Amino acid sequence: MGAAALASRHLVLSSEFGGRIMSQSTDDICALDAVAIADLVRRRELSPVEVTKAHLERMDRLEPALHAFCTPTPELALATAKAIEDDLVAGRAVGPLAGVPVGVKDLICTAGIRTVSGSPVYEEFVPDEDDVVVERLKAAGAVILGKTNVPEFGYSGVGHNPVFETTRNPWNTNLTPGGSSAGSGAAVASGMCPFALGSDGGGSIRIPSAHCGIYGLKASMGRVPLYPGTKDERYPGVSSWESLEHIGPMSRTVSDAALMMSVIAGPDPRDRFSLPEAPYDWRETVKGDIKGLKVAFSIDWGYAAVDPRVRQVVTEAARVFETELGCVVEEAHPGWSDPFGAFWGLVAAESDLKGMRALLKTHGDRMSPHLVAFLNTPWTAEDFTDALMTRKAVNNKMWRFMQTYDLILTPTLAVPPFALDIQGPEKIDGRMVANTQWLAFTFPLNMTGQPAATVPAGFTDDGLPVGLQIIGRHLDDALVLKASAAFERARPWQQRRPPVLDA
Repeated sequence: MGAAALASRHLVLSSEFGGRIMSQSTDDICALDAVAIADLVRRRELSPVEVTKAHLERMDRLEPALHAFCTPTPELALATAKAIEDDLVAGRAVGPLAGVPVGVKDLICTAGIRTVSGSPVYEEFVPDEDDVVVERLKAAGAVILGKTNVPEFGYSGVGHNPVFETTRNPWNTNLTPGGSSAGSGAAVASGMCPFALGSDGGGSIRIPSAHCGIYGLKASMGRVPLYPGTKDERYPGVSSWESLEHIGPMSRTVSDAALMMSVIAGPDPRDRFSLPEAPYDWRETVKGDIKGLKVAFSIDWGYAAVDPRVRQVVTEAARVFETELGCVVEEAHPGWSDPFGAFWGLVAAESDLKGMRALLKTHGDRMSPHLVAFLNTPWTAEDFTDALMTRKAVNNKMWRFMQTYDLILTPTLAVPPFALDIQGPEKIDGRMVANTQWLAFTFPLNMTGQPAATVPAGFTDDGLPVGLQIIGRHLDDALVLKASAAFERARPWQQRRPPVLDA
């Protein structure tokens, strides 16, 4: 039974809520941000069942075009919404996200819900426990709509895998939405949910957020605890990227990201990297101006090939920080050479190579070719120690650079969205490059662990979104959010709708 048919069964239950009739359209409800939905539900001015029904109807309409959700959970979503509605009618306390729909990336474990990780190895896998962030979303009253699509085990920056249909970009369905949080990006941009969970080991929150024209935040390493993802040794492929991975919000507004952070951030004993509680209210970080900040602007790190369309849009966005937001902006680069080889070595060192290579014997003929090639690479001990030394050098250059600057601005990605079912363009601005070069701006911040966000900077002449990356000092997540919100006020992006909504 489809989501819309399931939702209609609940219409009678939610037709009268708090003594008033609910009759808002699907488009009206799906245009609301998470902050607004949470407020209206809490005040009993909007039914959580009606909210859920509207987003499931949007999902039913757009999924055939976008393939954002690999495992929808409409029955669970409606049951959760009904339980929240019952609590509100009875006067019982509800959480800060009560009634707010959310998508959960399919690399993040969900007890009782299939978690495939884009791999034939885990095609029928149902975890026995929730990830910490899922526990926290549930406790806050969020309504999980389902799992969002990913490339196999997240070892890619795009949106296709061997198990499910390829996720497509809402701005042009012939193009990639980016990855690895591909489905989360497409779902949020198209209004299937106001926000979603992404994870980011080399840019996988920021990449699809930039390509889909939404906001994405990778907070400082440890702000959001991870478990069992990256840490459960029972599951090769799932247990990778431990010192690189982050989980965080993907949303249409900066305030929505701050709201989610207020729920999912904070220490947990299951993650030895997790940080103490932040010394501020996440929801307050979006207020205030950023006048007087000293900001570095690096259009290419000093070495990267960048598409001229991206250069133009991002340069204009960076100029806003000086001309309208009162910052002092200087062109400057941290000074490292391309560290991608070291980054990929770190990924290998943190992967269960023995366990994953064993999977090749049983599933290798169905696994992604780029992942098979990665696992068959004859990695050496020196590859791994060289990667560690390069990481230390990058970190040292970065902290010294940040002694001078409060923030760094860069493109989020070197190119606009490109064709489906490839790993990346092999030519950028007339230069032949490795098909990973378009990711030049994201993965170094996973090596350093410092906070970084992407905001919609503008659009190319043919209507494709371009992201601006805002990078903060180690642990200065609050300033990244404040700067993001300041730019959002100066250059609001909410008025642009992806063409798929009007198709």
